[in-house]
Amino acid sequence: MELGSPYQNGYIKRFNRTYRTEVLDLYLFNSLTQAKRITEEWLTIYNTERSHEALNNMTPIEYKTLNRLLNSLR
Repeated sequence: MELGSPYQNGYIKRFNRTYRTEVLDLYLFNSLTQAKRITEEWLTIYNTERSHEALNNMTPIEYKTLNRLLNSLR
């Protein structure tokens, strides 16, 4: 992220808020290892299965598939 970039900063703030509400506010971690494991599991879901407003409420997988299809039709 570029220093002082409000465009990119909005994405980071949104991600941080989502991470806080979906992970940090829900768990009391017993160890750093547990926090890392739960975070890795959440990130996998976030990056593949969870719908995103920025992607017209599609999952990243759906968005990627649609883009590949549209690009193949060009």
